[in-house]
Amino acid sequence: MSFGFKAIAAAALSIATLATSGLAQAADLPVKAAKKASDVPFFLVIDNRVTFSWMPKGTDPGMWSVNPNSINGTTAKQVYSFTHFDLWAYGTNFFTISMFKSGHNDPASPCIAPGLSSSFGAADCAGATEIYGLFRSTFGWNQLFNTKAFTMGPLQNISFEVGMDGNSENTFLAPAKRDVVAGLQFAFDLPYKGYINVAPLMYWEFSNHNAFTQCGSGFAGPLPGVSCNSDGNVSYNPTWAVEINYYMDLGFLPPNMQFWSISGRAGWYGAKGDSNGLPALSGPGRFSTASKVELNSEPIRLTFDASKAAWGDKYSHFVDLWVAYRYWQNKFGLDHNAMPGVCTVAATGQSTNSCTESTVYGGITVKF
Repeated sequence: MSFGFKAIAAAALSIATLATSGLAQAADLPVKAAKKASDVPFFLVIDNRVTFSWMPKGTDPGMWSVNPNSINGTTAKQVYSFTHFDLWAYGTNFFTISMFKSGHNDPASPCIAPGLSSSFGAADCAGATEIYGLFRSTFGWNQLFNTKAFTMGPLQNISFEVGMDGNSENTFLAPAKRDVVAGLQFAFDLPYKGYINVAPLMYWEFSNHNAFTQCGSGFAGPLPGVSCNSDGNVSYNPTWAVEINYYMDLGFLPPNMQFWSISGRAGWYGAKGDSNGLPALSGPGRFSTASKVELNSEPIRLTFDASKAAWGDKYSHFVDLWVAYRYWQNKFGLDHNAMPGVCTVAATGQSTNSCTESTVYGGITVKF
């Protein structure tokens, strides 16, 4: 189980904002002659990238093992991603799809926990594999209304934003998340060709799956809609979200060292109802299964433009090497202080360390 904001390419997003800003101000640029409409390409920018990254301390809620003196709720993950960004006359489109390959502490089905099969026998299952896709599309007000009214000071544009996420993973839980977002995006300039985008959104996770709560699974009660879900599918309440991302070149460095940039993102998602879709089972305090506000963030990523350093400005961001810090609290909306058997040990209330993710990780991104 993983979230969609996992693998956003900062370099592509940089191009998105800079290109949009340029489009909004195109009338200010001197030109020799206007191009015919037929000469203007439909897509003004197309940017495709592949990324490999290594995450030494990823987590998957409910996946944990007991060491002699502690609980291990982390697992290493290999991440393979493809990202696409394009700019057209009225806005931008961003799409990413990632594959997350976990270690043995996050096992695939039929294991329900590390070393334990669904029949409660000993088993050594391979690490789980997850596929996660995310799409975001914006429609700029300056472009839609053919105006510059929404560019003032550091504000470059206001846009409508829509998007969706989906995933699938071969664990016993068998999650199948589907959600949609809709709202606004406010794009602001930062120094050194930088930007920060702030998007207040409506978020609705309308479908997911939980095999543990499915009627007849052996883990849930017998009453559909009360103590079990008839087919394991869970729907949630619409809620709020705020997504932020930023990028900035380190342009204050000497010219012979201007190969570095910083970027980051954060997403807050409101409580969406009971995490199991069975509010009758939600107890008080640490026994609660109610969802909580979720923070999924990568507050900073430091990127080295290796291709520019090796071959010059013409090849800027063709090959990027980067290192980042990732922090994810109440992962998937699960309360890291409650959710017995998942985020905490049911008998003692001790944290399983699997519902908060805190890790430094790094990778390489190649444009093609």
